[in-house]
Amino acid sequence: MSVGNANLFNALTLVIMGMWGYKVTNSPTALIPVFVGALLLVMTNFIRVHHKIVSHIAVVLTLLILIAVGGRILPAAIKSGDNMKLIRAGAMTFTSALALIIFIKSFIDVRKSKVKGPS
Repeated sequence: MSVGNANLFNALTLVIMGMWGYKVTNSPTALIPVFVGALLLVMTNFIRVHHKIVSHIAVVLTLLILIAVGGRILPAAIKSGDNMKLIRAGAMTFTSALALIIFIKSFIDVRKSKVKGPS
């Protein structure tokens, strides 16, 4: 999966699951993943053309949302026993972790290609 597609998949998951969470809970904090997802969605085309600064900002946003959802919401969903909340939090955690791994792999690949030089 390319970095752009991973970011797009993560952004759409954050928006959809966040809107679903907001609809169920009416809690404004459920909109945080929606806003982060919308920002990541806007950044997708810049990431696809390997814009360095935007890619790094997207990694930071992805890491922050992963920490927030995976560290706070997912454990609360597990404790609550609410299967739908667990599905929402699990999906956001999974796609954020996947996108972060793909971003990091991409950065490593670029770094390796610069060290080796052009072939």
